[in-house]
Amino acid sequence: MKAYLDIETSFGGEITVVGIFCPPGRMIQLIGDEVNRTNLWKALEGVASIVTYNGNRFDLPKIRDCMGLDLFKYFDCQDLLYACHRKKLYGGLKKVEENLGIGRNTRGIDGMDAMRLWEQYRRFADDQSLRILLEYNREDTVNLYHLERRLSQME
Repeated sequence: MKAYLDIETSFGGEITVVGIFCPPGRMIQLIGDEVNRTNLWKALEGVASIVTYNGNRFDLPKIRDCMGLDLFKYFDCQDLLYACHRKKLYGGLKKVEENLGIGRNTRGIDGMDAMRLWEQYRRFADDQSLRILLEYNREDTVNLYHLERRLSQME
């Protein structure tokens, strides 16, 4: 089974959300205190391959550093950033999505906004901020699936 993975972090560098999408419809989000080695390992049960965007340089090293879990050792890890570069598609995930016509409801929100949303939720118990953050993470994760499909159609 293939999993599409994306994380969000706080201003302090902690992982705040881990999103995992396993098509056709299994979406798991570990939030706050749920983000730990045991829960991540359980969420990845049955997975053979992990797909990320810039995950080789950010998501997977951050998981290794924060949780002591080196996913490179246990899974085939594919970073779509490099596949995009081979197709002359440059920039962050949102820029590539826009270039390929992959839509999102959270358009205009970026990683810095995600950190602000987490801070709003953490400091003020602002459930609306958490809802937006989780939707943003869900779209980041699910859109990796759509991006991979779109890239394969370009061959």
